[in-house]
Amino acid sequence: MASTLTIKDLNVSIDDKEILKGVNININGGEIHAVMGPNGTGKSTLASAIMGHPRYQVTSGSIMLDGQDVLDMEVDERAKAGLFSAMQYPSEISGVTNAEFLRTAINARREEGKEISLMKFIKQMDKQMELLEMDPNMAQRYLNEGFSGGEKKRNEILQLLMLKPKFAILDEIDSGLDIDALKVVSKGINEMRGSDFGCLIITHYQRLLNYITPDFVHVMMQGRIVKSGGPELAQRLEAEGYDWVKEELGIEDETVGQEA
Repeated sequence: MASTLTIKDLNVSIDDKEILKGVNININGGEIHAVMGPNGTGKSTLASAIMGHPRYQVTSGSIMLDGQDVLDMEVDERAKAGLFSAMQYPSEISGVTNAEFLRTAINARREEGKEISLMKFIKQMDKQMELLEMDPNMAQRYLNEGFSGGEKKRNEILQLLMLKPKFAILDEIDSGLDIDALKVVSKGINEMRGSDFGCLIITHYQRLLNYITPDFVHVMMQGRIVKSGGPELAQRLEAEGYDWVKEELGIEDETVGQEA
């Protein structure tokens, strides 16, 4: 049976300012959902709330993963349960190599005595780095330290491929990428497609969706999902912008005024 991530009537505040105002999304295993919208409409807040960033206070609503209440889980418990987040601005961690970080993360999700062997880990990592056209030396570099923007984004997808989560939340994974890097990152995400993997992609632009065809596209404005459709919705947004959505729904200011 496919996994399900259900977000229902989610309201989230930052510093007592309401950002999300009743977000509803249901993602099944095997589905890719894209959330689009102008800056300041709540998209990154949604990603942070799902993963449990301490600055974001869920004031009402629910996030359920296969019947489990995600909001009752600590951040590490959410990751162990099968949630993964590729961040817009990945942190640099000096003294911890890529390989060390990934092997530790994989084993943290396994029972004691069932850790991945070093040889199996190296074989899998080499395979995925080749897929992403990454320099093999990056395995022994400190996590994201001195990485270019494109290298950081490829590294996030490497983590995705190695950890194999149930659901991934990809927050503007396409920002700052040239067309070649965009194709490589998209190839990695498409490699994960299957009935046991669901994905929420947050993006401003249709160009990423030229390489990753979503099953559903949602438009976020004023901290809510105001319109949903298929891939054709993203194509229309690329061609015509967001003004037609605002006019259709009588929205004057699409933002929520603040978004971190």
